[in-house]
Amino acid sequence: MGHSHSHNHSHSHNDLKGRNLFIAILLNIVITVAQVIGGLISGSLSLLSDALHNFTDVVSLIISYIANKLTKKNASLSKTFGYKRAEILAAFINSATLIIVAVLLIIEAVKRFQNPQEIESNLVIWLSIVAILGNGFSVLLLKKDSEANMNMKSAYLHLLTDMMASVAVLIGGLLMKYYQMFWVDSVLTFAIAVYLIIMGYNLLKDSFKVLMLFTPQSIEIEDIVKVVQQIEVIKNVHHIHIWQLNEEEIHLEAHIDFHKDISLSQFDIVLREVQSLVFDNFGINHVNIQPEFGKCDDKDVIVQD
Repeated sequence: MGHSHSHNHSHSHNDLKGRNLFIAILLNIVITVAQVIGGLISGSLSLLSDALHNFTDVVSLIISYIANKLTKKNASLSKTFGYKRAEILAAFINSATLIIVAVLLIIEAVKRFQNPQEIESNLVIWLSIVAILGNGFSVLLLKKDSEANMNMKSAYLHLLTDMMASVAVLIGGLLMKYYQMFWVDSVLTFAIAVYLIIMGYNLLKDSFKVLMLFTPQSIEIEDIVKVVQQIEVIKNVHHIHIWQLNEEEIHLEAHIDFHKDISLSQFDIVLREVQSLVFDNFGINHVNIQPEFGKCDDKDVIVQD
């Protein structure tokens, strides 16, 4: 059986990600405490909902931070993949909490809309400005890493949506201060919650697919078969499994039938060619091939194990 993998790790980059996450955690703890106190004093549901969202930010950022640290741990006899899936699991948990919090906010918003209450708008305005500045800085810290890492994207989305929620709370505070439109507090809370569901669902779906070992959406198995079977000595490619371990590793496992009973040294040459083809064409960087000659087994591309 032939086996090969190739991927690079940058410890300095991981350390920078960890530092940025830690700064974002501290900022959000301060914002959350301030908003809870301010929400209770002012009576603003949108401010409390923003505080609740900020609290989930703190939890999600801590989860992301721990996951980032776990991925640096080496594999072992009992954990042959190490903790490479930690960040994907963190992304799944974080996106799920976004949706749960959103549903709770919708329920509270409907109740408050039916019974609007007078709110101390000045406190709402100033605390929302503090939250905008704090979350805005955190968003800038995580933006670059969010483009290439699902875990960082989940943390980034939490912070981005909370910054936008704080902008909405600020607008609501101004409307309440100058126009006494206290019902807008509930409307804004509802709008924030709907937006959270939309953002959370997409990330939940993507991380779920990875955890379930689904074939990456960008890869067509039929295309892989066509490309590999162009190698002259290969008769058939079957029993294929393709999955994404984490953000950096895509695995291919397959059985390959040969026209002739080739030697191991010949197989090594073919294996290197297969590795090069699937990496260059599909970005697959971990290949595990079972060579066969004249074996009577199921030759279907996908075989039910």
